Amino acid sequence: MRRPLKLTSALFACGVLFASLTAAVPAEAAAISCGDTDLPVTGPGLPPLVPGAPAVVHGRLCLPAGAAPDTVQLLVHGGTYNSAYWDLPYEPARYSYQRDMAAHGYATFAADQLGAGRSSRPLSLPLSAWAAAESMHEVVGHLRAGRAGGVRFAKVVIVGHSVGSGIVAVEASTYHDVDGVVLTGITHLPALPVLALGAALGLQPALLDGRLGTLGSDPLYFTTKPGARAGLFYAAGDADPAVIAADEATKDQVSVPGMGTVALFGIVLPATWGITAPVFQVVGEKDALFCGVLALRDCSDAAVLRAQEAPYYTDPSKLSMYVLPGAGHSVALHENANEYRNATRSWLHDRLGIAPQGYHSIGRN
Repeated sequence: MRRPLKLTSALFACGVLFASLTAAVPAEAAAISCGDTDLPVTGPGLPPLVPGAPAVVHGRLCLPAGAAPDTVQLLVHGGTYNSAYWDLPYEPARYSYQRDMAAHGYATFAADQLGAGRSSRPLSLPLSAWAAAESMHEVVGHLRAGRAGGVRFAKVVIVGHSVGSGIVAVEASTYHDVDGVVLTGITHLPALPVLALGAALGLQPALLDGRLGTLGSDPLYFTTKPGARAGLFYAAGDADPAVIAADEATKDQVSVPGMGTVALFGIVLPATWGITAPVFQVVGEKDALFCGVLALRDCSDAAVLRAQEAPYYTDPSKLSMYVLPGAGHSVALHENANEYRNATRSWLHDRLGIAPQGYHSIGRN
């Protein structure tokens, strides 16, 4: 009788172990969901002579496993990028902002700005900061109304990068329709000599590009020259060459008139004075475009940088600052980008009271 008892006990123990393992699987292996959608917006015009024509903003909504959160981050990429900036097709567990946020319980919608990605490509001349901001304002409305993925989001936090941060500043200060603002890759005093040299040596009309030239864009759409992105957007020692290659392979175009209005009215003048929502500003410590002596900005210390940036906000108490150590301009694509994402999640939770839906690991962070 002892042998059957031992056998029964062993089988019972195995059963308990198996049950405990299978019970843990859903939390660990639960799949996030990402889906693409097109949203109608108003395209740029030349008022009062030429009204804006109907246009489409393409975007990707990523949701965590389980019930959908009530908050979404609207992600607005920078110039010569598209929504792939937020979901790079290389080591997504390490470099995809969208998939990492979803894995940690946060919803995101990465939009292709007008003129880029799979969104409408209007003429570049009227594609100003205000036209781009209006289209993002309309996307905010769509997200709240449940027109992306059928989810009605009660809160929208708008997140920008570089030129996209300038557009985000114009949008938030004009429409006051978002609950929080994240500005990355931006300070209010860019390093003008570096920007001028970078534009002169690193940019060219998109129609001259081997891949983007097939789009048939007008001559005032520009992109980066082959090989220029490493020096403009990355810091040596904190960047994977394979990431830079993936960045080059997915690069896009930007309207030069639009970029000019963003630089002047979205960043330098600036639009941030009109923002009433809490702001989280993020820069890379070694961002050559917005930091250093030529920008009169000390990006080695978040407290010092916050003091330098605070005068550009009506209510400085709503400004939080984060510096990503060792990183260049494109903070989301550096090797330690997980630190920036963690800092963003902490700000969302601590400053806005936005808790994650749940945590589901997707691998290396």
